[in-house]
Amino acid sequence: MAEKLELSQKPRILVVGGGYAGLYAAKNLEAAAEANGDIVTVVDPLPYMTYQPFLPEVVSGSIEPRHIVVNHRQHLRKSEMVEGALTAVDHAKKVATVDVDGESVEIPYKQIIMTAGAITRTFPIPGLAEVGIGMKAVEEAVAVRDGILDRIEEASTETDPARRERLLTFVVVGGGFAGIETISEMEDMARDAVKQNPRVSREDLRFVMIEAMGRIMPEVAEDQAEWVVEHLRSRGIEVLLNTSLADATGGKLQLINMPDKSPAQTFESDTLVWTAGVMANPVVRQTDFPVEERGRLQVNAKLQIEGPEGLVKDAWAAGDVAAVPDLTGGGVGGMCVPNAQHAVRQAKLLAKNVKADLYGEGEIQEYRHENLGAVAGFGFGKGVARIAVPKYGDVKLRGPIAWLAHRGYHGMAMPMFERKFRVLGDWIAGGLFGRDTTPLPDLDEPRALFERSAKPKK
Repeated sequence: MAEKLELSQKPRILVVGGGYAGLYAAKNLEAAAEANGDIVTVVDPLPYMTYQPFLPEVVSGSIEPRHIVVNHRQHLRKSEMVEGALTAVDHAKKVATVDVDGESVEIPYKQIIMTAGAITRTFPIPGLAEVGIGMKAVEEAVAVRDGILDRIEEASTETDPARRERLLTFVVVGGGFAGIETISEMEDMARDAVKQNPRVSREDLRFVMIEAMGRIMPEVAEDQAEWVVEHLRSRGIEVLLNTSLADATGGKLQLINMPDKSPAQTFESDTLVWTAGVMANPVVRQTDFPVEERGRLQVNAKLQIEGPEGLVKDAWAAGDVAAVPDLTGGGVGGMCVPNAQHAVRQAKLLAKNVKADLYGEGEIQEYRHENLGAVAGFGFGKGVARIAVPKYGDVKLRGPIAWLAHRGYHGMAMPMFERKFRVLGDWIAGGLFGRDTTPLPDLDEPRALFERSAKPKK
């Protein structure tokens, strides 16, 4: 229980959030903190960090779910871990309040690092909260994967044509990287699954991607985005541009045309995946730090929290929760885009700056990073990439070579060597034996079998 939680009495560097930025900041700070008599404390509701670019490959069965997460306690051995949710920060008193198992715990600190990340951004669409699912957590990816396999199996014995059609209709809302990769991997996995079931064919499956804007994947060039649309449609995936979801009540999806909001098609589905954007974790509004109009913490290029009233001493932020100026001039609105590429590099610089500030190790520096480009995978052997090559500009790739670039980049970017090797092992096994399409239907009710066995027999 929280009332028995024992905290270190050492002066504390408090890291709020154990995602990309929090994990790397803590990892690069803990040795220096220990050497100087301090301790790094990481607060996060989850005991692990999730490498989110691999979530679509969890959906498709190309990577085992646990292999894309990094255990905090295993890899932050010198840090103090608190599994809880931040509820308030009083920086004037240098005290953070954390909810741990329903109990409020106050944690004092000497410096604080805000890396609480982002959450799924949704809109008040009727029925969405009841029937939709996101793609931000490994648990969501596993649920989507098992849901697709379960529905294919159920549809194979369904005699009602309308019910069968609903079961075999799979929808993704959002045409960014997450949405396109997710629906591509879903289709790739489902294609393999129906090969093993003679009662269902690929022609029975319906995949629908809904995007409110007139193009997809703004991170790549327009001609590449157009090629991706053609590629998806060649695989039988319906790509509905300038289209928005208006109602999802009971799984009956009502679409509208954009921007005039005139009625479009209506159909039913038991699988609705929402990937239409993210937003900064709203926990920042529970602090006394300056927040800009998009809900992110205001920081300067040195990753120090700084607002209209000046520098907030001993407070830092990085990653999706921070509005970090893009000194290269390439960011939208003059700010770094919220992605893993920036989060990891910001965290490493942030750790150096904290060590410079606290322990005199070097000088505090500004964050500057040229975008390396973007890579995306669309299932085995398929992908698109835009790679920035110094002095030569962007190199555009598509097909198998882009897919290899996607796996190469993300394989290297996956935190921790043991995790890299686990993912590599999954890829090798998949290449040799094909993807694993085994569903685990009772994960939501793991005691169901035991309960049936334990009930008195009549």
